[in-house]
Amino acid sequence: MADRPYEAELPVVIEQPYQYRRRELVEPDWTRFPGWTDVTEADWASAQWQRVHCVKNVKQLRALMGDRLHESFYEDLESDIAHSATMSMLLPPQMLNTMVPGVEETAPGSWTDAFYADPVRRYMLPVASDRHADWPSHPFAARDSLHEHDMWAVEGLTHRYPTKVLAELLSTCPQYCGHCTRMDLVGNSTPTVDKRKLSLKPVDRQSAILEYLQTHPGVRDVVVSGGDVANLPWKQLERFLDRLLDVETIRDIRLATKALMGLPQHWLQDEVVEGMARVAKRAAGQGVNLAIHTHVNHANSVTPTVARAAAAMLDAGVRDVRNQGVLMRGVNDTQADLLDLCFALQGEANILPYYFYMCDMIPNAEHWRTSVAQAQDLQTAIMGYLPGYATPRIICDVPMVGKRWVHQLSEYDRELGISYWTKNYRTSLEADDPDALTRRYPFYDPIDTLPKAGQQWWANMHAPREVKEAGNAAAVRSRQAAARQGEAAEVG
Repeated sequence: MADRPYEAELPVVIEQPYQYRRRELVEPDWTRFPGWTDVTEADWASAQWQRVHCVKNVKQLRALMGDRLHESFYEDLESDIAHSATMSMLLPPQMLNTMVPGVEETAPGSWTDAFYADPVRRYMLPVASDRHADWPSHPFAARDSLHEHDMWAVEGLTHRYPTKVLAELLSTCPQYCGHCTRMDLVGNSTPTVDKRKLSLKPVDRQSAILEYLQTHPGVRDVVVSGGDVANLPWKQLERFLDRLLDVETIRDIRLATKALMGLPQHWLQDEVVEGMARVAKRAAGQGVNLAIHTHVNHANSVTPTVARAAAAMLDAGVRDVRNQGVLMRGVNDTQADLLDLCFALQGEANILPYYFYMCDMIPNAEHWRTSVAQAQDLQTAIMGYLPGYATPRIICDVPMVGKRWVHQLSEYDRELGISYWTKNYRTSLEADDPDALTRRYPFYDPIDTLPKAGQQWWANMHAPREVKEAGNAAAVRSRQAAARQGEAAEVG
C-alpha cells in the first residue's frame, strides 16, 4: 500500500454567541459638529463651558447641526415636544458628542439616517416617530409609577424599604432623559406634563430629612439623589453629607449622578475632587460605605473623560463607582449591546456594572419598554462572559413591591403580558395592611410585544378582576397617603 502524507483533521471552530474584543475608549471629535468647529480642548474640559452650551431647544440644535439634518427631523422633534415629551430638552455637549460618533459625511442632510438610528439619541432626544402609534402608553402607566411621592416621609424623602431611603435634594439635572422615572417631579414642565414642585427651601428640606433619619434608627442606607446631585453646589452637598455622617446609624451613602457620564467635567473640578476626598476620608474613618451610582445606557457614552472622572472619584476615596442603567428597546436590548457596555464600564473605566432596570411604566414610554420575558432572556445571555462581581442583574421595579430580579416573579401570563410578584416587607403605605405580604402585585409587558390574542384582549379594554382590584386598591392607598401628608403639613 502506497504511503500517503498524514492529513490532520482540523477541528471545526464555531464562534461563540458573543465575541469579546477589547476596545479602547475614544473621545469623539466634537469639531465635526458645525457649531463646535472652533471649540478648544480647554473649553471642552470646562464644566462651566459645558453647562452654558447645553442644547435646550430646537433653535440651538439647528445652530449646532448646521445643514447636516433634514428639515423633516426637526419637524419630527417639534411634534414630539408639543404632544408627547415628558421631559424638556437639556443636552450637555459631552453627551451630544457621543451621538453618531463615527459620522464623516458633510453634505446637507447626510447625518439624518444615522441620527435617527443612534442609540443615545433614541433616549435622550426622542422624536414623534419613535413613539408607538397604537400604544404610546400602557393603560396602567402612571406619572409617579413607583409611588415615590406617596411614600414621602417628609418632603423629598421616600421611605419605601425598611432599611433604605431615597433623599431627593433637588428636582433638576445637568441633562434630562426621556425615560426618566421621576418625570412627575424632575425638570421643567412640558406642554403635556405640568410638573410637581418642591415647596420647602433647600435648607429646610435637608433639615427635615436629617431630623427624620435621626429619629428612625432602623434606616441605615441613604441614596442621595434628586434630580442629580451634580446640580447642587458642592459646598451645599458637602455640608449635607457632613450632617448625614453625624447620624450614627447610617452605614451606607450612595450619591446618584448621571452627570458622571453626561457632564464628567463637573466631577473633575478641583473643588469637587478635593471636597470628595474630605467626605470620603471621614466616611471611611467611621466605617461608612460611600459610593457613586451613575447611569450609562450605551457603550458609546463611555469615553476617556468619563473614565478620568471615575478614576478621580476612586482616587479621592469613594469605595465604588457603580452603574445603574435602564434596559430600553433600540438602545441596549441585545446581548452584544449589554456586554459591550459592561466591558467598557468595567474593563476600561473601572465602573462596576450593577443593575439594569426595566424601563418603568410611565406615560409615553411603551416604545422603550421591554417584556419581562425579553429581560429574562437577556439576563441569561450575558451570564458567563463577565466576572461574577461585574455581572449586572436585570431588575424589574414593581410598583408597591420594589426591585426584583427578573427571575423572581411568582407567576407569568405571557399571552396577556401580566407578571405577578410578591414581597417580604411593607412599604410606608401599608403599615396597617395585613395582606401586604401575601398579595400578588401585577406588572405589565408592553402590549405590542404580546401575541395577537393578548393584544386583542387589551384592545377590548378588559382586565382581570384581580388586576383591577389591585390597581384600584393601590390608587386608594396612594390618595389616602397624600391626604395624610397634606394634613400633616397644614398642622406643621
